[in-house]
Amino acid sequence: MGRKHYPPEYKRRLIELYRSGRRVSELIAEFGVSETGLRKWIAQAEVDSGEREGLTTDEKTELARLRRENAELREEREILKKFAAWSAQEANWNPRKRSGS
Repeated sequence: MGRKHYPPEYKRRLIELYRSGRRVSELIAEFGVSETGLRKWIAQAEVDSGEREGLTTDEKTELARLRRENAELREEREILKKFAAWSAQEANWNPRKRSGS
């Protein structure tokens, strides 16, 4: 079973309702979201607002981008290494000379 993806505005609204005094159990029953998911959204909102320690949403996004970029650069470096080795081998290659018969 796949995870449901909720729009950011929907998540923000549920977090606002929680902060206004609604209990998690009420929100789960009324909106049909999972308890784990709702608690994660609340915790991330607390990090984003500075109420709790951790990586903010923007920092997580940047970290993911940097990790993808790093992986791409590593792959490019490996390709260049292989090309350099092949190029050096080609530069040292001497074809056999034919005998003049």
